[in-house]
Amino acid sequence: MAAAKQRSAKRSGLIDGFLDMIAAERGAAKNTIEAYARDLADYVAALDGARKTPVDATTDDIRAYLLSLEARGLKPTSSGRKLSSLRQFHRFLVAEGRRADDPAAILEGPRRGRGLPKILSVAEVDRLLSVSKEGLEDAARPPAERLRALRTAALLELLYATGLRVSELVALPKSAARTKEPLINIRGKGGRERLAPMSEPARRAIRAYRELLEKSCAGAAAGPWLFPADSASGHITRQAFARDLKICAAAAGIGSARVSPHVLRHAFASHLLQNGADLRVVQELLGHVDISTTQIYTHVLDERMKAMVRDLHPLGDE
Repeated sequence: MAAAKQRSAKRSGLIDGFLDMIAAERGAAKNTIEAYARDLADYVAALDGARKTPVDATTDDIRAYLLSLEARGLKPTSSGRKLSSLRQFHRFLVAEGRRADDPAAILEGPRRGRGLPKILSVAEVDRLLSVSKEGLEDAARPPAERLRALRTAALLELLYATGLRVSELVALPKSAARTKEPLINIRGKGGRERLAPMSEPARRAIRAYRELLEKSCAGAAAGPWLFPADSASGHITRQAFARDLKICAAAAGIGSARVSPHVLRHAFASHLLQNGADLRVVQELLGHVDISTTQIYTHVLDERMKAMVRDLHPLGDE
């Protein structure tokens, strides 16, 4: 029993060391660190069942783990992410001198085609925004219900205007509402900062929400968050916003499976590209470190280029 506890403590120490490294050296965000922790805990638990540890695991042990993921019904994308996590973990163990070889180096991830992002049309987004504003001026609505509706409308306007990640959106400081500049400063993944556009409709929606919040919930309004809530973080959670968004989508006649905060982020990027924005500009606005991440939207550019050749080339009609 004592030996088992000692092995468990050793395994936990290896994972903690890796997580400390990605936090310190790569500036990994909290959500990223938590995802790595879950993936590695699952991997180590599987090794433990085979009486192995990350220090003595073989390539065959890792293959067996990946096959178990398939048997558990995980999608190739999820299995691929877990493999990426343990690849980086084993590289860390080699770099730290905890083992001489890397058993994950020769493994390939599950084959999968890169799917196109789900997006909404401009008309659908316009309908979604319009529905979110219905009844906001109805003084007969209970204050709590009206405040929630105003919050949803403000979140939707702001998300479509900026293309923020939902984690960035819900955690905006209330100072974002006070700026008179057309751009707001965003601290994104890894603490990297960028500027995001603040449209006038988004500014109006935020102002209406904050005015009612200060009248009806002065205590919450005095806090540091733009969208305060009774949660562990002190602001609205990603899950709560996603739920409100799906309710709004249903009212707009849009299938709930087609709508999420991330889908609106995709719509922001795709609609900019459709209207002539440069891919590099969209990369900056989305906060992508690598242009290859943004290139998932090249299907939009391909269609635009085909249309340009068809409409502008002297032989386009032949």
